[in-house]
Amino acid sequence: MSQPPLAGVRVVEFAGLAPVPFAGLILSDFGASVVRIDRQAHQAVTNDVLCRGKRSIAINLKSEEGLDVVRKLILSADVLLDPFRPGVLEKMGLGPEVWLGEGDVEGKNERLVFARIAGYNRDSVNKDVAGHDINYLAMSGALSLLPGTPDKPTFPLNLLADFAGGGLTCAMGIVLALMERVRSGRGQVVEADMVSGTRYLSTYPFIHNALHSPLFASVASPRQLNVLDSGAPFYNVYTCADRQPIAVGCIEPQFFKIFLEHFYQAVPKEWLEVEEWKPGLGIQAQKELWPKFRELLDRGFKLKTRDEWVKVFEGTDACVTPVLTPAEAAVAYSYISAPAPTLSRTPANKCDRPISVLSPGEHSREILAELGLPSHEIEKLVRAGVVSVKDSVLAKL
Repeated sequence: MSQPPLAGVRVVEFAGLAPVPFAGLILSDFGASVVRIDRQAHQAVTNDVLCRGKRSIAINLKSEEGLDVVRKLILSADVLLDPFRPGVLEKMGLGPEVWLGEGDVEGKNERLVFARIAGYNRDSVNKDVAGHDINYLAMSGALSLLPGTPDKPTFPLNLLADFAGGGLTCAMGIVLALMERVRSGRGQVVEADMVSGTRYLSTYPFIHNALHSPLFASVASPRQLNVLDSGAPFYNVYTCADRQPIAVGCIEPQFFKIFLEHFYQAVPKEWLEVEEWKPGLGIQAQKELWPKFRELLDRGFKLKTRDEWVKVFEGTDACVTPVLTPAEAAVAYSYISAPAPTLSRTPANKCDRPISVLSPGEHSREILAELGLPSHEIEKLVRAGVVSVKDSVLAKL
């Protein structure tokens, strides 16, 4: 069987939260060897669950001996993942100029891809302030277009800025830099920030917003009055009789026609007679009647359970699907999402192991040995508190 596409790529990941671990997870899933540098247990970042396939070494980053170990790791690495605020690694003497060179000064590892993820662009006025996904999403302009009430948009967990605009965008930049390195033999800095990444991800709605199209909110049409921001009754979520949600997404007229036919056939005739209104295909173009039609569908979907509605639309192009929980979706897929996309000849690593948390220092001895340190030097570093080892005998003495 062929090796995964990133086999042989060595990655050093400084422990962080959400976006950087996700970028590291992508690289690991597709075959890279990822070593996570953790602070020692009492200083460690909150347990990271995005650790599949990674190994950990726990180092005292405030000691010169600890920094020496870090330098050895980076010297032999292909990729470095930096989760810190701007300037942190520079203050530690580990900035990109050390490895890639600057001016006439040669770098110590000029093939290194130095990848960093910040919240805000490193040239922006906010570059040094704290934030989270919701802040980056808000500053990107994308949050203002998302569904919600007319005066308050809603946010989709922390998926857009942290993971799509941050981690996924950074991983793409790393792969691009590795590809370019084949030609030039040189690494480079990959700068990712979650505001810029989210903005790039939002290219499609931003263009539609600028063109005042009917798909997204704009100056001409506030939120919740457009096709894709929960304004359209034919692109929305409804609650069924058992209080379970179902999704409707029949934008195209031919799909909307199928939806109407099956919906009207499924509801009781006497209910339609009481309603005294049965809109047809033309309702899609009658924006002023959307709220009334949405109320009709609200009442109609409450007449059956979710699973009953699934059977009504099963096998059709009505674009109606149940809103599955993660556990329900796991019946068709695996509970833990498999790497995507799939590659026919060099697939990603399998993700069929139980969920686990990578403990800081779990592989410290193993990683140090790979750096060429003899066992007595490794034990010396452990005894001096420079490197921590999970469940080590020394820790129990």
